[in-house]
Amino acid sequence: MTGGVRRIVPLTMGWEDLPRSVSVHGAPPDERLREPVPALLLLCDGGWLLLDTGFNAALINDPALRRRFHGRPDFRPVLPGPGEPLEEALSAAGIDLADIYAVALSHLHNDHAGGLKHFAGRVPVHVQRAELAYGLGEHPDPERHGIFRVDFDDPEVDWRLADGDVEVAPGVRAIPTYGHTPGHQSFMVSLEKDAAERYGVPGFVFAFDAADLQRNIDEELAVGGFIDCPPEQTVEAIRRLKAIAREKHYRLVPGHDPVVWPAFTKELGVATP
Repeated sequence: MTGGVRRIVPLTMGWEDLPRSVSVHGAPPDERLREPVPALLLLCDGGWLLLDTGFNAALINDPALRRRFHGRPDFRPVLPGPGEPLEEALSAAGIDLADIYAVALSHLHNDHAGGLKHFAGRVPVHVQRAELAYGLGEHPDPERHGIFRVDFDDPEVDWRLADGDVEVAPGVRAIPTYGHTPGHQSFMVSLEKDAAERYGVPGFVFAFDAADLQRNIDEELAVGGFIDCPPEQTVEAIRRLKAIAREKHYRLVPGHDPVVWPAFTKELGVATP
């Protein structure tokens, strides 16, 4: 059986208490949200592909490291349990870390790349070349934007670098949605026949941080976080994803929506923490 994803397992890797303006450009700074941190397991021909890896728990649990990396008083990371978020999420889903044969990162923000340490020297890691180049740049801007070099600067990581649209696994295509970060990518997931019947759609488009909230999609609102571009560029990325979903009759899923993500997780049969 080839050409499509057979199963999707959403993972909730924690939460973030933050201003709504992080997700919606221009939102009042006193409005706040508690947003889930998403990841996805996709069962492909080669095994399980993991999209994003959640937080690095050590940078949150250790008081000195938390002050160093998570010192913003208005932005609070929340772990789902006392251990490593990825290991706990996989255990709850009944899937072993060793069963993951590849990883693809939407981008290098700490809530998406923090679990990469589990895979250094083990499996290929797909990312856009522009994203890694920015993250490894010799300047302080990435850390100021929540990209922590300690999460991914490891010579043992087997990087697979892309320059634009690329198939990262059978049925899984990375879609560049630059703006939120210089090399952000979303993912188009095409389902094989039985899975399409089970999920009720032929496929999904997972926006990740190209569209945090359903409002970003419905109202075409710029996301609140963007690097080296005007906010309008993030709207163009949203429109591109909407056009792909509309043309293919795929379902477009926002990245951090506090209503949509838990409902999606429940719908697919995986309990949230």
